[in-house]
Amino acid sequence: MFTPANIPELLTRIALAFGIGLLIGLERGWSTRDVQPGTRAFGVRTFAISGLLGGIVGVLAGQPGEAVGVGGALLIGITFATFAATVIVFTRTEGAATGNRSATTAVAALLTFILGVFSMLGSKGVAAAAAVGAAGVLALRDGIHGWVARISRRELESGLALLAMTFIALPIMPDRPVGPFGGVNLREVWMIAIALAAVSFIGYIAVKYFGEHRGVLLSAAVGGLISSTAVALSNARRAAQGEGSAPLLAAATAIATAISFARVVAIVAALSPLLAWTVGPPLGTAGLAAGVFAFASFHRKSAPSPGQPPAEFRNPFNFWSVLLLAGSMGLLILLGRLIADRFGASGTVASAAAMGLFDVDAMTVSMIRLVPDAIGRDSATWAILTGVATNTLTKVVIAGAIGRGKFAIGVATACAICVLVGWITLLVTLANFSQKAL
Repeated sequence: MFTPANIPELLTRIALAFGIGLLIGLERGWSTRDVQPGTRAFGVRTFAISGLLGGIVGVLAGQPGEAVGVGGALLIGITFATFAATVIVFTRTEGAATGNRSATTAVAALLTFILGVFSMLGSKGVAAAAAVGAAGVLALRDGIHGWVARISRRELESGLALLAMTFIALPIMPDRPVGPFGGVNLREVWMIAIALAAVSFIGYIAVKYFGEHRGVLLSAAVGGLISSTAVALSNARRAAQGEGSAPLLAAATAIATAISFARVVAIVAALSPLLAWTVGPPLGTAGLAAGVFAFASFHRKSAPSPGQPPAEFRNPFNFWSVLLLAGSMGLLILLGRLIADRFGASGTVASAAAMGLFDVDAMTVSMIRLVPDAIGRDSATWAILTGVATNTLTKVVIAGAIGRGKFAIGVATACAICVLVGWITLLVTLANFSQKAL
């Protein structure tokens, strides 16, 4: 029951309910601004009053944050049914007069009433966010319709498959090791499949909307934040199928590799700042070398050859090939754990090399946890950089086995330059630290 002490809270919620109606009403009023006054069933004022009506019903039905009783539920239900009947009568009359068969305004009016009730009984933040989201969707009508018109059936199916993999299948995947030698976590393997599918889908959309050159490089940059190995797999598959310029796809793989180097440095700096002084310079220079290679390749191939058709990604991703590749990566993870268990802390370099075949992030965190109790800074540096090097080698193997041709040559060249530059920088860095120690 409201008392003088909670009158400010009541007024705040009433104002929110009124504001929700006013916000949605302003959008609806703007959308129908060319319609003659008096011919619309719902305008700005009606929407504002509808939100206020929902707020008043909420006040009478119960208290904020508390369960609504039977009487309050009946009050809300009866009032909503009456309001809905009124909306139907007036929108039907308007539709008969104007020939408009859209139910958007009617549904928006019902939502305004419900949000008005919820603003009194539930979370104010949720109610406001829902109102803003609804107004945004209503305002983007033309853009949404145009976007839907440009979507192909295959794009829709691939997008739905990716969403199903993420929000339906992932939550039910067992989060425990399965199989011999410590097993493989099926949830981790499924996340690899999601990463592969997401990188391929991002690349497809980027090329479609930004063109081959900018799209391929942009998707590689975004994909590198997820998994540079997934970018290498996606680009190798597309190079093999003739979807795009092989040298350009190799340059994109180099960009993703550079971003993966930066990712490792960021993890090390966050968890062990002292270790970053030895890990950072080699990976920094290697990433810079990868960026220079990509920049040179991009400008060399920026102008298409005469008569060369524009590249077209024909398929966002193939579900079964994604699962096959994810399964292969799961076997590599199993191999890495087997070696790590066999050698333990005494074989950190071998363990890191095996663990880094696909996942450099988990490898980096694992090696950092061993410092300083099990291994020293120099040993951790060698282990982390060895894991990154094997991950880089994995991209070369992927390029040669799947992409082949110019793509394989480009990726191998970029990776060789990165390893060489990083190795030289590492030697110089360790030598400097040794001299300072003396």
